[in-house]
Amino acid sequence: MATNLHSDPGTGVGELVSGIVSDAQELMNQQLALFKQEMRQDFKKAREGVGFLAVAAGALLVGSLVLSLMLVHLLAWLVPSLPLWVCYAIVGCILTGGGVVLALRAREQLEQAVPEQTAKALEENLEWKTKPS
Repeated sequence: MATNLHSDPGTGVGELVSGIVSDAQELMNQQLALFKQEMRQDFKKAREGVGFLAVAAGALLVGSLVLSLMLVHLLAWLVPSLPLWVCYAIVGCILTGGGVVLALRAREQLEQAVPEQTAKALEENLEWKTKPS
């Protein structure tokens, strides 16, 4: 079996470097395309639940308002020496504190929604491309 081990004498270092840069750019473009596709899929999944979430949010808002008023008047009935405004303040502070905790938890969940591996690889490629050689 005969093999040709001789390289083309016209291939120089410049062409090799040009090929490497071209391959790196192609890899970066492919990773960007993959990142976009993953984000589209995640967005599509999220969009499907938005309608139900909007209706649920409306129902929860009205229900929470009614229950909050009930808790204020229950507290005023249980402790008659408290003025009504203090009962409103107590219930309001408790509900606001719970809302802050839930908002922080939601923020953590949203930060984890980005595909980390693809984003990290893309970031590394961008750093490599922008770093002067």
